[in-house]
Amino acid sequence: MKRKFVTNLILLILLNVLIKPFWIFGIDIPIQNAVGAAGYGFYGSLLSFSMILNILLDLGLTNFNNRNIAQHGHMLRKYLSNIVGLKFLLSIFYAIVCLLLAWIVGYDRLQFHILFFLIANQFMISFTLYLRSNISGLQLFRTDSLLSVLDRFLVIIICSVLLFTNVTGGEFRIEWFVYAQTAAYALAMLISFGVVLAKSGRIRIKFDPRFFRVLLRQSYPYALLILLMSFYNRIDSVMIERLLPDGKEQAGIYANAFRLLEAATMFGYLFAGLLLPIFAKMIKQKQDISQMLKLSFLLIIVPAVIIGISSNFYEKEIMTLIYRENIESSSPIFALLMISFVSISITYIFGTLLTANGSLKQLNIMAFAGMVINIGLNLILIPEIKALGSAWSSLVTQGFTALSQVLIAVSVFKLKINYKLLAKLGLFIVFTIVVGKLSLYFTSWLAGYSLMIIASLGFAFATRLINLKTLLGVIANDEA
Repeated sequence: MKRKFVTNLILLILLNVLIKPFWIFGIDIPIQNAVGAAGYGFYGSLLSFSMILNILLDLGLTNFNNRNIAQHGHMLRKYLSNIVGLKFLLSIFYAIVCLLLAWIVGYDRLQFHILFFLIANQFMISFTLYLRSNISGLQLFRTDSLLSVLDRFLVIIICSVLLFTNVTGGEFRIEWFVYAQTAAYALAMLISFGVVLAKSGRIRIKFDPRFFRVLLRQSYPYALLILLMSFYNRIDSVMIERLLPDGKEQAGIYANAFRLLEAATMFGYLFAGLLLPIFAKMIKQKQDISQMLKLSFLLIIVPAVIIGISSNFYEKEIMTLIYRENIESSSPIFALLMISFVSISITYIFGTLLTANGSLKQLNIMAFAGMVINIGLNLILIPEIKALGSAWSSLVTQGFTALSQVLIAVSVFKLKINYKLLAKLGLFIVFTIVVGKLSLYFTSWLAGYSLMIIASLGFAFATRLINLKTLLGVIANDEA
């Protein structure tokens, strides 16, 4: 299992290193610069609005299905026939609720127009993720890896034509970005559906209310967890836009920093996508998960700490390199959000383990507390310090939820606390901070930043936080 995890993680990272940086820095950020903070803030708040409610599209079916197919692969055709029908019914319900709430909030005609396409996009994203949960549940990780970057690859092609040719006469409008995503998501969904059908054989879509009730009774704890986590992960920009007179501009400033956090968390998401079916299978077969947990934790926490700390030494330089405006306002937001990335990375490991185990009651209590903390802090801080208040709120909330999940996992799995490992981690954090301070003496910030990254990674290998010999052994032989 360790070999399967590491080799497929390497493939996933390679694919994402090829596609995602170009998506962020070659497409998304140039679009932000082209339409300005207010234009992108307008889009960003609507996107967050559609994402907060997208649990209604799924109701926990994808996570439940991933775990279920990993443990009972022979049930693929039966579940696929029923869940496809249920997903279409849920999409209608989601669209109605979204549009009704948008009317209550007071969105105007243009906002409704963009929201309509974002609703369609959310359905296609959700359906594709469900289809991919079958593929990864069957342990077909290489196929799933290729599908995971397909939609972004297609958007890159479309937007490259719009941004970097004379097709539009040098103009770019934010709605074109939305339309490009709609076309790409539709094609990616159809290709994913074809792959799943090749594994399941022909299916007959069923609308069986009794089966739906049984299925939703099993999946609703997953749905509640995702809904609660969506609130404390996605409500920030919506609250900024609604609570402040200059809400669109402030939401755009926040989006500049948050977009880079999203780019970093994409790699954490890769871990979760691989680990959920692997942990689920190991737990069902009563295998010891401690070594897999340690391996995955160290592989994500070391780069997370380096990225989080280095971003706080060079926040202004990084933002200046990428954006044209609002550098002074967005830099401190970026610094705080990147510290949150460390907590988010911990969540991707321990939260995934608890989800694979079915420890949904504990996770939902934790997520509800996180939502209350996040909304409460946002209500207090946003009117006082604007978008920066949401960054502080996120830092506190993510720290609380990460620590809670670690403690829950220790309790549920009776994990022994590795004090030697914690001491090494503490020493690593101190070393990274010291190197960061020394790197500021370089006249070139890029040279100082590069030295900080290289020295920190070198320290992690030297102290065997990441044991290269063991890692190579795992790749060569699963028993290493």
